Amino acid sequence: MAQAKDKQPGVLRSIDWWTILIYLALLTFGWISVCGASYDYGDTDIFSLSTRSGMQIVWIGTSLVLGLVLLLLDDRVYDTFAYVIYIALLILLFATIFNPHDIKGSRSWLVLGPLRLQPAEFAKFATALALAKFMSIYDYDIHRWKHFAVTLAIILVPMMFIILQRETGSALVYLAFFLMFYREGMPGSILFTAVAMVIYFVLGIRHADTMLAYTPTSVGKFAVLLLIQFFSAVMVYVYCKDTRDACRLLALTVGLTLMALLFSLYVLPFDVSYVQMLLCALLIGYLVWQGLNTRIRNYFWIALFALGSIVFFNLADYGLNHVLQPHQRTRINVLLGLEEDLKGAGYNVHQSEIAIGSGGLEGKGFLNGTQTKLKYVPEQDTDFIFCTVGEEEGFLGSAGVLLLFLALILRLIHLAERQPYRFGRVYGYSVLSIFLFHVFINVGMVLGLTPVIGIPLPFFSYGGSSLWGFTLLLFIFLRIDAGRNLARS
Repeated sequence: MAQAKDKQPGVLRSIDWWTILIYLALLTFGWISVCGASYDYGDTDIFSLSTRSGMQIVWIGTSLVLGLVLLLLDDRVYDTFAYVIYIALLILLFATIFNPHDIKGSRSWLVLGPLRLQPAEFAKFATALALAKFMSIYDYDIHRWKHFAVTLAIILVPMMFIILQRETGSALVYLAFFLMFYREGMPGSILFTAVAMVIYFVLGIRHADTMLAYTPTSVGKFAVLLLIQFFSAVMVYVYCKDTRDACRLLALTVGLTLMALLFSLYVLPFDVSYVQMLLCALLIGYLVWQGLNTRIRNYFWIALFALGSIVFFNLADYGLNHVLQPHQRTRINVLLGLEEDLKGAGYNVHQSEIAIGSGGLEGKGFLNGTQTKLKYVPEQDTDFIFCTVGEEEGFLGSAGVLLLFLALILRLIHLAERQPYRFGRVYGYSVLSIFLFHVFINVGMVLGLTPVIGIPLPFFSYGGSSLWGFTLLLFIFLRIDAGRNLARS
């Protein structure tokens, strides 16, 4: 009897068919969007293999076959061969760095005759499997530096290889795994630190040249240093459980900053940020002294946070102007409103916003979009395909697509939470984190809310590599979930 159960004869009855229905719905709406984005006036056959809509049917068909194969395999295959798959993809990523084919400035594509494959799309599921495998070992503890360092290495190695392929956007997707880390017990302070760095960067760069009232003080620098003082005081309250100390730090730092500002306004104009830097230095010294005095380690971590915040802020401007490529720097400046550049870096976003806005409430109808038919939006059937949804289906259609993605994310959370073993839960949260990152960033960049980093919208953007990659991610998890209640020998 145990042997019969090991063969898992009823696995198809254990599959979550709701998720598959959502998957099929997204594929259908995705194909309709590819038709709308790639259609030219006068085309008579949208099913022809000479058109992108016809080829997308091929990619969809092969994805369905791939999904079926993944469901028929024993779910223990993914656990057993997780490291083998990961190493194989790393070798492929490394080999792609030396690829002689340069496509749109990137060497991330392998050209095999008429077929082009992007290994970075497949490395996502391999990395997720490797993380799930390592994090499911018996004594794994994310709070132990040795274990956390290995998990970081599993993510950073493929990221490094992809960056060397000059495909920065695909590399940034791997940051999504930190959402899974948070679910598995990563301290919230790490996630908070990441959010704080983003705030520092946006405020500091966006308002670097704006002066505060009638003083020679940069608004950006003043705001960031004030936030560092505020965040440090709040962290003393949260992590050291010392309300009096937190209030004292907040009152002294903010109070002295305001006094310096009033002195600069009404007595002698000077750069108030010098006083703020001095206060931050005294704050860090006090935190270290408190740590030594009370033997509470969190004081040292808060001091390190404050010091790291100051270092990061001072290096942000250098990184933007001397490390990033010119086109990347321009994209960030356009996003922050420092440059307009409607004919250059801001052209794609501007045209996509026009296309979405012209759709109105109900849209112009299937194949009736004007911005997309006249090819005003570059990459409108790949990275910017959501603008086609907005133009042809309007607000209602766009909201419907986003609701479908929301349903997928919520369903994946439900499936991940019901996994009996950490391997399945970690892999499930890795999958939903990747989907969430792709949807948020892709839709955000089409609307002008996030930087343009060139990543596809799952199941919508044209292409076989991305569609196969997302299918692998999803259906491996569905197979793992289907085997959760089966007996093991």
